[in-house]
Amino acid sequence: MRKVRVRFAPSPTGPLHIGGLRTALYNYLLARQSKGTLILRIEDTDQGRYVPGAEEYIVNSLEWAGLKIDEGPGVGGPFSPYRQSERKSLYARYAQQLIDQGFAYYAFDSEQELEKMRQRLKAEGADQQQYGSTTRMQMRNSLTLGEVEVDELIGSEAPHVIRFKVPQDEEVTVHDLIRGPVTVHSSQLDDKVIMKSDGMPTYHLANVVDDYEMKISHVIRGEEWLPSAPLHVLLYKYLGWENDKPEFVHLPLLLKPSGEGKLSKRDADQMGFPIFPLNWTDPQTGELAQGYRESGYLPEAMINFLAFLGWNPGTHQEIFSMDELIHAFSIERIGRAGAKFDIHKAQWFNQQYLKAKSDEELSNYLLHSLGREHIECSKEKAIKICSVLKDRVTFPEDFYTLSKPFFDSPKIDSTIGSKWNPDAVMALWPLRNQIDILSSLTAETAKSALEAVTLSNGIQPGKVLAPLRMAITGSTSGPDLMMTLEIIGKQEAVKRIDHALNTWSIKAKP
Repeated sequence: MRKVRVRFAPSPTGPLHIGGLRTALYNYLLARQSKGTLILRIEDTDQGRYVPGAEEYIVNSLEWAGLKIDEGPGVGGPFSPYRQSERKSLYARYAQQLIDQGFAYYAFDSEQELEKMRQRLKAEGADQQQYGSTTRMQMRNSLTLGEVEVDELIGSEAPHVIRFKVPQDEEVTVHDLIRGPVTVHSSQLDDKVIMKSDGMPTYHLANVVDDYEMKISHVIRGEEWLPSAPLHVLLYKYLGWENDKPEFVHLPLLLKPSGEGKLSKRDADQMGFPIFPLNWTDPQTGELAQGYRESGYLPEAMINFLAFLGWNPGTHQEIFSMDELIHAFSIERIGRAGAKFDIHKAQWFNQQYLKAKSDEELSNYLLHSLGREHIECSKEKAIKICSVLKDRVTFPEDFYTLSKPFFDSPKIDSTIGSKWNPDAVMALWPLRNQIDILSSLTAETAKSALEAVTLSNGIQPGKVLAPLRMAITGSTSGPDLMMTLEIIGKQEAVKRIDHALNTWSIKAKP
């Protein structure tokens, strides 16, 4: 068995899609489980689509998610460099080897000639309008031109590409660890360009060469690359590396929440959730796309959520630490069907991870937000506030939003509402007096005062809670009211009850 070496190989053509982060995660889990190596390889051969800042964004996204790279740009390793644009001479050497052995050829066709070929095939009713075994001998390439003319064209630096020569009438089988054997007839494959006219390789040649050179054991990538996999199998074969090709794992698509179609940025924008791990500002338009980090998602919650988009542990357990995911992960339990991207499930994971944190940890979120707004609060008070709010929050910023009643007196409407029991409201006067004479207002003493007042007035405690909560918080719902009283303190509690009763114009009983 080979040592496990996997790679995450994004293109720096823009921000990292959340589906790309899932691909990186599955590679990471296999590497760590097998005590193997995770490589970051930047596939920047398409210079026309290169976006400044994209590579840095990818690296920052992986760091935020806790996916540590073992080899790659900025890290180094025995197979440097890890940017494909810096490995051009390597690809040129292997492309020349394919030409010399008759497995590739030069093609000099202009765009107009290619379009003419496609239109001719379309008019003939051909199922596919592709440059391949049935059309290559009718085109302008080194298979149809004389050797002297080919040499002259290359010598004069005439624009040309190198195409892979797909064999005729051959069954090509890709062994995928999720789908099993996938067989395609070579007539369905076209003669893909493997070296472009600018001297840069296409993905097909570059990824095969690099995976071989870097001794990659498993290629874990998106399902969209499955149609190209037969070509890659042929490249391994004709480069003489058939026994060294990696295991293939093509991950299921991420689908819209409805399950109908692949998830896109437009879908995410329309439904109001991010599609990128971190904030991304388009360098051309200046448009800002919100990221999961800035939206308040915890990286450990997102990792747990993403792990379940295509994989399941075969148990009822849903909350997994990274170490638990590493232990439980297996390629065999990755499904074939696309995975629905349920943002509500992502929010649920975020809630669970917040609730699992200590009150002291959570208080740091609140204190950070309060400091931003120049609101003073002791650490002890922040811890108490978080303890009563933690079951009600989804994101860290919710602590600040929900904590406002602990710092600001509520706005009380002059009408208390017809649904309120007048006797229950009147019980606030003696309750206010009971609170005022307490030596210390705690949740326990507040509860005892409430029970004493309601008992002496023959009123159920539950009926007094609604007007009391309205007086204290300005709302009919919220966290534990007794703890709320303890947190705001006796002086503030009495002030708020006085203000409410005076606003409601309720006179004390004789």
